Amino acid sequence: MRRVVVTGVGMVSPLGSGVEGNWTRLLNSESGIRAIDQFDVSDLPAKIAGLVPKGENDLHRFDADAYVPAKDRRRMDEFIVYGMAAAIQAVEDSGWKPDDDEDRERTGVIIGSGIGGLSNIAGAEDTLVAGGPRKLSPFFIPSSLINLVSGHLSIKYGFKGPNHAVVTACSTGAHAIGDASRIIKYGDADVMIAGGAEAAVCRLGLAGFASARALSTGFNDTPSRGSRPWDKDRDGFVMGEGAGVLVLEEYEHAKARGAKIYGEVLGYGMSGDAYHITAPAEDGNGGFRAMRNALRDAKLDVTAVDYVNAHGTSTPLGDEIELGAVKRLFGDHAYKLSMSSTKSAIGHLLGAAGAVEAIYSLLALRDQVAPPTLNLDNPSDGCDIDLVAHKPKERRIDVAVSNSFGFGGTNASLVLGRAP
Repeated sequence: MRRVVVTGVGMVSPLGSGVEGNWTRLLNSESGIRAIDQFDVSDLPAKIAGLVPKGENDLHRFDADAYVPAKDRRRMDEFIVYGMAAAIQAVEDSGWKPDDDEDRERTGVIIGSGIGGLSNIAGAEDTLVAGGPRKLSPFFIPSSLINLVSGHLSIKYGFKGPNHAVVTACSTGAHAIGDASRIIKYGDADVMIAGGAEAAVCRLGLAGFASARALSTGFNDTPSRGSRPWDKDRDGFVMGEGAGVLVLEEYEHAKARGAKIYGEVLGYGMSGDAYHITAPAEDGNGGFRAMRNALRDAKLDVTAVDYVNAHGTSTPLGDEIELGAVKRLFGDHAYKLSMSSTKSAIGHLLGAAGAVEAIYSLLALRDQVAPPTLNLDNPSDGCDIDLVAHKPKERRIDVAVSNSFGFGGTNASLVLGRAP
């Protein structure tokens, strides 16, 4: 079977634009969660979010003009802009610029979103009600469709290989990476650009998740403390926005062109809960099977794993259920590995979360450091493994597992290894 490595990464998150700046801030235990000020939240119970910092004259702030011209952005929901920016970063980082049709036809794209153009859809409805159908933009539909990140990117670079998008709620980014890796393994492409993008922090998005009682509402006055996985005071997740994109490449192909390699996709596992539309099964069986399947795919024993980047959303039920699944799968080895939730610093990026967290996991492998779980002041009962509270931890990391679970009972786990 063909091996798959990562040769490029790109990221836009509440910690900024660009992978290395993101990583530095994460290891400095900084938070990208703040009070929402770009629209009225006075009547909403949740008033905080992980927001992408924007501006032109700061190295780490997101400058959309650097990636997508203003005239084109008027025809795109912001999730597409974030996805394009992260993808452009990743492609540039990889150095892969195919210049003939054979290579272009062997290069594909899978970039998904959990929700897609929610803000754009809400705005278009207002326009329709106020002005009638003639006031609606002819670009409304293509500006909102989830597969249009993949579409725009393929057009920009001429990538003519497999082109589609994953839509599996909060598992989207991980599923995109896993599916792309299998496309390469099965020989249908040599290079795949894969990841997820999300920009659902709007009144409709916040109100919807708040109605489901999923969001943190108790830390509106101290936003950076709102996302606190495994802490006794956690009261829901904090919405976030951004994108993460990786360039996956067949190993011999990457080696032949002298590409920089971040790490290897060793295994990919999926499962379904078949339990509830928003809650995981109390025994954590879905997450357990996703991790087990990923390790089986990698042909690795549980004792090979050194670090787990948890789904860890800061919800009262989900955090401990995932921890229970980890303990059940890893047994005594659970007390030898480190597990953290980087959502504590950036919030829950929904469809982008799995890709962003896979990148963080690759950097943990590269730099031999487990990133921290912020705000873990008072761990819940039973949280007795190393959850990397507050500060990063230097340690040996040869194999990492990255978990992503989503509404509808969809689960994905990736097993990542150090660069060959």
